[in-house]
Amino acid sequence: MFYFLRHIQRSAVRILNSHTVEPVKCLQQVKHVHTGHSCMKTWNLGKLNHVALVTPDLDKSASLYRDVLKGKVSSKQALPEHGVTVVFVQLGEAKIELLQPLGENSPVQSFLNKNKSGGMHHICIEVDDIQEAIKDFKKNKIRILSEEPKIGAHGKPVVFLHPKDCDGVLIEIEQA
Repeated sequence: MFYFLRHIQRSAVRILNSHTVEPVKCLQQVKHVHTGHSCMKTWNLGKLNHVALVTPDLDKSASLYRDVLKGKVSSKQALPEHGVTVVFVQLGEAKIELLQPLGENSPVQSFLNKNKSGGMHHICIEVDDIQEAIKDFKKNKIRILSEEPKIGAHGKPVVFLHPKDCDGVLIEIEQA
């Protein structure tokens, strides 16, 4: 599982770095390997926080991770602002987030309608300055799915990046 999560984190870093080509206001000088451009960054990409899986039956999925796989599983948490109920499975420094729609208008309900058994929905990566990261994403024409960050399940600001701008992956960015 560690190698799977490490692969996802490396892929996400590659995706996000491949879109950063314009110089931005500086705190730290970096040189992008893929473009050769030198730029000044004011934010840093952090660790993989979680991989989110949509499930049609949150209790059944939580039971799998808790009772069969012997994982440390949190209690359910309803997040009405995001339209989901969540459970987290702790995996060392990273987590699996189990998502179930909270009502018919949930943004993950359409995903579940297309994928009756559920499946991987998004990955979440931490940044040290979400506001600066958002400015950089906008400069590089990466669409953000909300005007402003919302408070996520961990009580921290989050935004989602459009999967069409991130090689087909829905990426959640969370303030570390």
